[in-house]
Amino acid sequence: MQTPRISMKKIFIKNSTPLVIWCLLSFLCCGSLLAQEKLNLEEVKEAALSYSNDIKNGKIRIEQAEAAKQEAIANYFPQISATGIGLYGFKDIIPPIPDVLSEGIDNFYQAGATATEVIYAGGKIRNSSTLASLQAETRTIQAEQATDSVILNTEQKYWQLVQVQEQLKAIRASKIYLDELLKQQQDLLSAGLIAKNQLLRVRTNRSRVLLQQSKLGNQRKLALLDLGLYVGKIYDTTTVVTDTLKQVTPPQLKYPNPDLDFQNNNNYKLLEKSITASLLQTEITKADLLPQVSVGVNAGYFGTFNDAIDSQFMPVAFGMVSIPISDWWGAGRHKVKQKALQEKIVQNNFEDRKDELKIGIMKSWYDLMDAYKQINYAKDNLEYANENLKVQRDNYNSGLNNLTDLLDAQQQEESAETEYANAYANYKIAESNYLFVTDNL
Repeated sequence: MQTPRISMKKIFIKNSTPLVIWCLLSFLCCGSLLAQEKLNLEEVKEAALSYSNDIKNGKIRIEQAEAAKQEAIANYFPQISATGIGLYGFKDIIPPIPDVLSEGIDNFYQAGATATEVIYAGGKIRNSSTLASLQAETRTIQAEQATDSVILNTEQKYWQLVQVQEQLKAIRASKIYLDELLKQQQDLLSAGLIAKNQLLRVRTNRSRVLLQQSKLGNQRKLALLDLGLYVGKIYDTTTVVTDTLKQVTPPQLKYPNPDLDFQNNNNYKLLEKSITASLLQTEITKADLLPQVSVGVNAGYFGTFNDAIDSQFMPVAFGMVSIPISDWWGAGRHKVKQKALQEKIVQNNFEDRKDELKIGIMKSWYDLMDAYKQINYAKDNLEYANENLKVQRDNYNSGLNNLTDLLDAQQQEESAETEYANAYANYKIAESNYLFVTDNL
């Protein structure tokens, strides 16, 4: 009785082996799915903002501008300097003088400090300080623009990844459909109900889908790498984004009219500040043609190392007026003329840039409206393609049409899925671009 028992045990182990393998593979697949990293747009943007070197450089430039501002402010205060000198001669520098200087002087030292305050410089100090403050404001705006640019690039890369991911879903669905159709053709061929060329046609379409799936898989990995490098993280190739094709709010409700309020637009603010900076630079150059008045005081202490003469302390106050007379008709006058002409150039550029900004906003708004229409068209086209494929499959199964019509319908449905994914991603990118150019990102 023992032998049959052992035999039954062997049989049980042998028959259970496939089950054990299947459970092990299922466990590994579940573990892989659980370990799969998922990304959403907000966390990707946070990573990009903390990693971007452009943003870091923007903050450094703000510090530079603040330092330049403090440098300009320092010119309001007196300028203080100290000097010292010592001389030693191998022969007497001053020979003895009877009844005045009993011994010759062969050494001398002098130490002193001077404080100078500019009373009037034609407004140069004031305008230089104002220009430095303006540059600090400009750097702050440019830093904000750098942040917006990083957000824009991150969103574009993210939605491009979503686009490829959704295209890959569509091509996988096509593969499943063709796998099922291929099995049906094999069964019909075995039953002698169709010719072999129909089976080969399905296999050809399936090979096309497999090649497209491979290409899209590589594109997804490349898009994932591009996004990861930009935000400072290396993502595993199994990483997926959580955003998919969703319902889109009509842009007419969110953006009924193009936002042409330039007063709150950083691009417009920079244009205005460029004009102000040009005016200040002209005033600073004009100041070089005006008299400069300064006063100061000097305190000096001098004597000899060997006490040949008594050491003495001598304070001196002074005033100085400098008038650049030759600059009134020479190089200074021409410098002022150059700055005045540059003002006109900046003003003309301002008008051109303002028009370009308006056109850019209008174009991005129209692009957004068109992108939304494209979503609706693609969605309707997808519904028609799905219905057409269902009808063609039913007709084929009923013998009312041929395999060519069915395969054409399947390819149309696949193209419609791809177009819908493209339309959705393009809309999200167009929306980001519109918010960027209107300074609302």
